[in-house]
Amino acid sequence: MTTGIDEAKSDQPRDEDVYALDRKTVATILYTLDVEDRDKLIELMEPLHPADIADLLEQINPYDRARLIRLYDKEFDGDILSELDEAVREEIINVLNPDVLAEAVRDMESDDVVDLLEDLEEPQQETILDALEDSERVAAEQALAYPENSAGRLMQREVVMAPEHWSVGQAIDFMRANDDLPDQFYHVVLVDPRLKPVAQVTLGMLMATRREVSLHDIAEEEFHTIPVDQDEEDVAYAFNQYHLISAPVVDADGRLVGVITIDDAMVVLDEEHEEDILRLAGVSNDSSLSDSVAATSRRRLPWLAVNLCTSICASLVISQFEAAIDQLVALAILMPIVASMGGNAGTQSLTVAVRALATRDLTGANVMRVIRRELLVGMLNGLCFAIVLGTVGMFWFGSPLLGVVIGSALVVNMIIAGFAGTVVPVVLDRLGVDPALASGTFVTTTTDVMGFFIFLGLASMVLL
Repeated sequence: MTTGIDEAKSDQPRDEDVYALDRKTVATILYTLDVEDRDKLIELMEPLHPADIADLLEQINPYDRARLIRLYDKEFDGDILSELDEAVREEIINVLNPDVLAEAVRDMESDDVVDLLEDLEEPQQETILDALEDSERVAAEQALAYPENSAGRLMQREVVMAPEHWSVGQAIDFMRANDDLPDQFYHVVLVDPRLKPVAQVTLGMLMATRREVSLHDIAEEEFHTIPVDQDEEDVAYAFNQYHLISAPVVDADGRLVGVITIDDAMVVLDEEHEEDILRLAGVSNDSSLSDSVAATSRRRLPWLAVNLCTSICASLVISQFEAAIDQLVALAILMPIVASMGGNAGTQSLTVAVRALATRDLTGANVMRVIRRELLVGMLNGLCFAIVLGTVGMFWFGSPLLGVVIGSALVVNMIIAGFAGTVVPVVLDRLGVDPALASGTFVTTTTDVMGFFIFLGLASMVLL
C-alpha cells in the first residue's frame, strides 16, 4: 500500500529534472503550433529563459522548429541564438525573417555576435553583418580578424573605464549619465591617459565607498590583463587559477581593447572538458545530438577504422600462440579477462593523466612521482585481482599452475596499464599532439597486445 508520503515523494521532480523543460508545457506549445494560436504561444514562451527556449528548439523536430520560429516571429530574442547548438542555429537563421534576425542580432553583446559569426558559413556571416549598425559591423569584423580561439575573439568590446584620478562620485555620476553601459559588468577599469589599464575597482566596493574617495585607493590588490592574442585555453586557465571575475584585454601596445568576463571563460572551460571527453571516446568534438545520420557516421568512421587496425594487431599476437590454444582451450576462455582488466586500468590512469595535463597539474616536476604512483597502484590492484582470478582458474579448470599463470599475467598487465596510461599522454603532449585525441588508441592497444602476449607466452612456457 502506498502512503501519502510516498505519493508526495513520487510527485517531486528528480534532481536531474529540476531544470528540465516540463513535458506538459512542451506538449502545449506544440499544440499551439497545430492551431496557429500565436497569442497562446507567446504567453507560454514568455516566462522561459533563452537557454530553455534553445533547449526546446533543439529537442523538437525540424518541421515543428520551423513552424515555431515563423509563428513566434518578432518575439524571437537574440540571446536564444547564442544558446543554440551550432547545427540548429544555422537552420534557424535560414528560417528567421530577415528583419527579425536583424533586430535579434542588434540586441546581442559584441562577444556573442562574434561567437555567432565564427561558426557560420560566409553567406550567413554576411547576412548577420548586414543587420548590424556600421560601428557594430566594424567592431565585429575587427574581432574576426584576431586569431581563432584567441582572447580577441572571446572578449566583449563594451568596457566601463574611468581615469585613475577620478573619485568614486565622479565614476557613479558618469555611469548614471551613460546610456550605453553593458548589460552586465563587474568592474570599472582604471586607465592612464594612454588608455593603458592600471587597475580595476569592483562594483561592490564602488557602491560601498564614500563619493570623495579616489578610485585608485579602492582598486583591487591583484590585477591581471589578458593579451588580445592569448589562446582562449590560457585565458580560461587564468580565470580558474586566479579566481577572476573579469579581466581587461590589451593590444600589443598595452592599450585597453575589451574585457573578458567569467561567463565567457567558463564556457571555454566547459567546451574544453566536453572536447576531452568526446576525444577520449574517439568522437569528433563538433558532434552533437542534432547532427544528421550521415554526418555522425562520417565523423565516427575514421576512429572505428583505427580501432579495427589495432584489433588486428592483437589478433596477430594471438595467432602466434594458435598451437597452445588448440592444446589448452582454457587459454581462449581466460585470456580476454587479462586484456579487459588491463584496458580498464589503463583507461583509469589515462583519464586522470589527461585531466591533469589539461589543468596543468601534471608537469615535468612531478611526472616521475605520478608514474611511480601509477605503477604501484597497478601492482597492488593486480595482486588483489590475481588472487581472486588465480583461485577461480584453479578450481574452474583444476589446474593450480593455470591459476598462477593467469594471476601473474594479470599483475604484469595491470602494471603495464598504469605505466602506459600515464606515459602515453605525457609523451604525446610533449610532441604537440592532443593527448585526449590519440592516447586511448595507444593505451588500449598496448594493454591488449601485452595482455595476450604475456598470458599466452607464460602459458606456453609453464603449461605446455
